[in-house]
Amino acid sequence: MDYQRVFAQAIDRLHAEGRYRVFIDILRNKGAFPNARCFAGHNGPKPITVWCSNDYLAMGQHPDVIAAMEEALHDVGAGSGGTRNIGGNTHYHIDLETELADLHGKEGALLFTSGYVSNDATLTTLGKVLPGCIIFSDELNHASMIAGIRNSGCEKQVFRHNDVEHLEELLAAADPDVPKLIAFESVYSMDGDISPIHAICDLADKYEALTYLDEVHAVGMYGPRGGGIADRDGAAHRLTIIEGTLAKAIGVMGGYIAADRTIIDVIRSYAPGFIFTTSLSPVLVAGALARVRHLKASSAERDGQQASAAMLKMLFADAGLPVMSSTTHIVPLMVGDPVKAKKISDILLAEYGVYVQPINYPTVPRGTERLRFTPGPSHTEAMMRELTQALVEIWDRMEMRIAA
Repeated sequence: MDYQRVFAQAIDRLHAEGRYRVFIDILRNKGAFPNARCFAGHNGPKPITVWCSNDYLAMGQHPDVIAAMEEALHDVGAGSGGTRNIGGNTHYHIDLETELADLHGKEGALLFTSGYVSNDATLTTLGKVLPGCIIFSDELNHASMIAGIRNSGCEKQVFRHNDVEHLEELLAAADPDVPKLIAFESVYSMDGDISPIHAICDLADKYEALTYLDEVHAVGMYGPRGGGIADRDGAAHRLTIIEGTLAKAIGVMGGYIAADRTIIDVIRSYAPGFIFTTSLSPVLVAGALARVRHLKASSAERDGQQASAAMLKMLFADAGLPVMSSTTHIVPLMVGDPVKAKKISDILLAEYGVYVQPINYPTVPRGTERLRFTPGPSHTEAMMRELTQALVEIWDRMEMRIAA
């Protein structure tokens, strides 16, 4: 077996399909987001503006976060020391779990090293603990949710995106005596749409199903205290498990679930992805703790981000650019071709100092490749107008259609 040839062919396929991914070489400027420095292809760092960060509220740059992390670093050191069971459980972890449980109105919470791990570990464990469980999954769910469902060994039934009628058809056809779990998201980050949480909870009540809501793109962003769409819509109490991340609007790193004490204890006790992983550094936990507490009391960042997203959508639409319909903070611009999406991204970076990554398959279906902008409260109107003008020029240069 010529192993190197097999590996080379695998990479060549990605290049041929126009979806080989290149990681940018940048450093963000502390306290000056969205400004950063790009090192690739230049003699020294070149100033750029970041338009695709998931640090939606620039919380990773906030002085309170940095101060909390520095304090923890000098208090307890850099690492956690092990798994939660062996040396890696600290008072910082316990405090943050208490704050997250309160944020979602649940009895308990459990921290993981990432949102991917929290989805994978929790869904895998639920499926193994519930005998004969059927998991009903929205067709656009995160890859981490799909992985967790697959690893659970459960029967999986996929319902059309946000289609409650199709979901009910599947629920009604299932054996009424088997355990059921409905897994879905609140904000779908590639299209920027929102799930009908109350309608899905109505079906869960009717067919005696548990519910699992992924709020990773909504935590910190919506609701009077930043508890997500379920918080905004008054639905958190109806959900069995709420999963979130500390790496997007919270601006640090990590994932978590919030639920009743018994479910938290089951996942804590049975999930290999929790049991056998070194816990988050207390330094990271301290930063996340500072942000969760801040966003519970302040809506200024959320309001600023929503205003920025609304303005950018308006500017794109007025310029005739193919901005996709979105009711959230996500601003997707349809391209529909992986090669063109990559070329537009490259031109923006090289000629305009604008960084936005192309989104290609498998993150989105083939033929729906796009640029995904996440304007934040620190993006100015001048930045948005300059970005819009750059995109119009590139669209014209590449002879792509602009609406009249």
